[in-house]
Amino acid sequence: MIAASADDARAPDTVTPMRFADVVTLDANGKRASMRMRWGLVPANAPDANIGTKFIHARAETIDEKPTFRDAFGKRRGLVIVETFNEGEEITPTKTRQYIVSPNDGAPLAIAVIWERWLGRAPVDLLSFAMVTTEANALIGKITDRMPAVLPPEHWPKWLGEELATLDELKALLVPFEGDWMMEPAKKPAPPPKPPAQADLF
Repeated sequence: MIAASADDARAPDTVTPMRFADVVTLDANGKRASMRMRWGLVPANAPDANIGTKFIHARAETIDEKPTFRDAFGKRRGLVIVETFNEGEEITPTKTRQYIVSPNDGAPLAIAVIWERWLGRAPVDLLSFAMVTTEANALIGKITDRMPAVLPPEHWPKWLGEELATLDELKALLVPFEGDWMMEPAKKPAPPPKPPAQADLF
């Protein structure tokens, strides 16, 4: 997925698991701030940061029940702002066809995440997040049964914690979002150029 940037001079991030991305959350003063976090949540008591590969997504239906996600859902929520996101259609057990989902009006999308701080072995201090998923909407349901939990702007204050909300009210925000979107097959990357023939080297 392609992350939107507030700075036009900066190329958007490509948000992929186990890499860093900008997450909008509240700072210690309760103000919105952008923090760099790695995608792949590492529980605070984890012995190894590599465990984040197991916690890329958090299902909305059980986010308040799973020990790994429960505390973060209650206290540490954020948003990843993207221009597009990818969904995969399983063709065979070993082959997936990728699609790019993007809004027809070009407006950025906000995906709900929960995050954690892992202290690890001092002075390591890693912030990491899991992306919240819901059942797929009508469009994405054509290829798969899950999608990111996209939140419209009017729900951001409650999700971030600027407005008081119960856990039940927060869970009620995590529903399939029926946006005016298009979904197209991802273009295959161009093959690397062939090495020059021996005669062309001189």
